[in-house]
Amino acid sequence: MTTADAYVEFGAREVRGLSPTYGRLALAVSRDRDLLDLLGTLPPAKRQPNLLFGVVRLLGGPVDDAAAFHDFTVANWPAIAAEMRVRATQTNEAGRCAVLLPALAALPQPLALLEVGASAGLCLYPDRYAYRYGDRRVGAGEPVLDCAATGAPVPAARPEVVWRAGLDLNPLDVTDPADVAWLDALIWPEHTHRRARLRAAAAVAAADPPLLVRGDLVDDLPALAARAPADATLVVFHTSVLYQVPTPRREAFVDLVRDLPGHWIANEDPAVLPHQGLPDPPGDAFYNVLALDGRPLAWTRGHGQGLVWFG
Repeated sequence: MTTADAYVEFGAREVRGLSPTYGRLALAVSRDRDLLDLLGTLPPAKRQPNLLFGVVRLLGGPVDDAAAFHDFTVANWPAIAAEMRVRATQTNEAGRCAVLLPALAALPQPLALLEVGASAGLCLYPDRYAYRYGDRRVGAGEPVLDCAATGAPVPAARPEVVWRAGLDLNPLDVTDPADVAWLDALIWPEHTHRRARLRAAAAVAAADPPLLVRGDLVDDLPALAARAPADATLVVFHTSVLYQVPTPRREAFVDLVRDLPGHWIANEDPAVLPHQGLPDPPGDAFYNVLALDGRPLAWTRGHGQGLVWFG
């Protein structure tokens, strides 16, 4: 897929119906030879729309007008390129806990959670957030995570978590304003509700910080998993992470995680983590697949806002 094609795909599928601003901007970039040439100077993994748009926003650039975006990006390319080379799209959307909850609550309790690609660890607190599935409410407190669930076994209570840890190449710190600013810059322009949710989830994490370890998802996973308490069910999970991992390492990770004790929950693009015998997706928007121990269970929306169960 060319860089131009990737921007068309992003605008047509991933942000369709969710961010008109990014939809228009992605299409404009796909036709902008100046910007495509600049992006071509970066490694392929660093050319993605979310990364470019997030860095421009972090540096104070405009994203609501394609011409202004072009001018700012061209004029400030050295600074933008430098940020893109050292950053990754570490979107830490606590709302994704809403699609993980039915799978987590069905496992033997209590749980020891280990998130791969944890960013700042905000998805390590499914036991601390409140949930709203239509007229069903689970738990109390803030933030409240809304999810339109179809056919899902909505649990009566939140899971019990006795240990939580995250593994990331560049873990972020929710008590560091600069790290929170990057998480904020990755939220799409229209999503003010997600900005409020980020602040509320960050407050939860800051009050009881998780164990976050800098490391590789293959080389360093076994040692971290071994630190989980033996009297809890180990759950290794990840959501919208594997697309950033080269295919050979992705395959090595899958082989490794299948052999670890406990359970494995994946919430990933099926083009990145394929499954056999999937039903047709509910629509032509972007969907991940929620899977438990390699068995697909549900279609999920990217930020946890929707869940269609088929498992």
